[in-house]
Amino acid sequence: MVTYEALAAECLAHGVMPAVVPQLKTITLGGAVAGVGIESSSHRHGLVHDSMLEIEVLLGDGRIVTCTPDNEHADLFFGFPNSYGTLGYSLSLTIELEPVRPYVHLRHFAFDRAEACMEAVSQIAAEGSYRGHKADFLDGTAFAPDELYLTVGAYSDVAPWRSDYTGQQIYYQSVRRDKEDFLAIRDYLWRWDTDWFWCSRPFGVQKPLVRRLWPRRYRRSDVYRKLVALDRRYGLSGTLTRNRNLPSREAVIQDVEIPVERGAEFLRYFAANVGMSPVWMCPLRLRGERSWPLYPLKPGEVYVNFGFWGTVPLPAGLSDQADGYYNRLVEDEVSLLGGHKSLYSTVHYSAEEFWRRYNGTAYRALKSDYDPAGRLRGGERVRASVVEDH
Repeated sequence: MVTYEALAAECLAHGVMPAVVPQLKTITLGGAVAGVGIESSSHRHGLVHDSMLEIEVLLGDGRIVTCTPDNEHADLFFGFPNSYGTLGYSLSLTIELEPVRPYVHLRHFAFDRAEACMEAVSQIAAEGSYRGHKADFLDGTAFAPDELYLTVGAYSDVAPWRSDYTGQQIYYQSVRRDKEDFLAIRDYLWRWDTDWFWCSRPFGVQKPLVRRLWPRRYRRSDVYRKLVALDRRYGLSGTLTRNRNLPSREAVIQDVEIPVERGAEFLRYFAANVGMSPVWMCPLRLRGERSWPLYPLKPGEVYVNFGFWGTVPLPAGLSDQADGYYNRLVEDEVSLLGGHKSLYSTVHYSAEEFWRRYNGTAYRALKSDYDPAGRLRGGERVRASVVEDH
């Protein structure tokens, strides 16, 4: 249950950091392994669980087992990621760290075609740099299919200047404004947390006057998430929408991985059929030949994670009770393009499709071996679960 905010702080004090540090401060190490965790070092280090060396798991019957890639519980070691607590609870993890430097030098490269942007991702994955700039970190922001930016970050010992995006400046807006930037390593790790990427907009925090009055200590993702939870509990925004006679809105909150060669197709489809903007882009490639059965990406293949989080007005005639209109469109397109989606949000796959995509055969074998009495959640209920701690 250690948060990445606390873990990174301890590691940075020793000049190191976890190989992959998810973008929000209160994501936990155990949660990022039981689910799926990603960030801008994932084109080098894969997903969070790719840097896992050992995991101690509390099973449903009270036993504690230590799992490594080559001991008698290797099947649980590889099967634990994306199991969402249905195979056991992680008590401790041993993970890889990497040395850091004090600063990160960012360069924002603009593209007016999604195809050209995806070609650049492939080049960076193959060469480790772009236009002479080393790619220690790589992510991107798509404002539209004809306005995309890749942000390439390189460790640096010096910084001619340092930007601060915990104050009045907003990080994602700088991506389309500046060609170059410098951040302290700690500020780089949490560049997205201050405004929850761009999701602080509905709270008015990005308006200059509101931002000056909003205490800095409350500009963080967990505060906004609590506000969203309150809104969901009391239905405030839904009531306001109805009172204003505005179209009902559907929450579309997903992260999907698409093979890089199909990434441009996905962006065009998403813009035409969902229309949410911006979209986060985070390239990744699994490390070596390891594969993880419950989140079966292909070793050696480059993917792009597309993240989009917000609400979209439903077409005329559909109410807020519509059963996942936009989410189903996204799921169908992800399947068509040979991608995968993270399971922290709503899932509308049929049971047959779900278990085909997430290796039901391997899951059932693990469940039989490590939770034969069915004390933990699992089976059909896993398909419909919603995890709010992303």
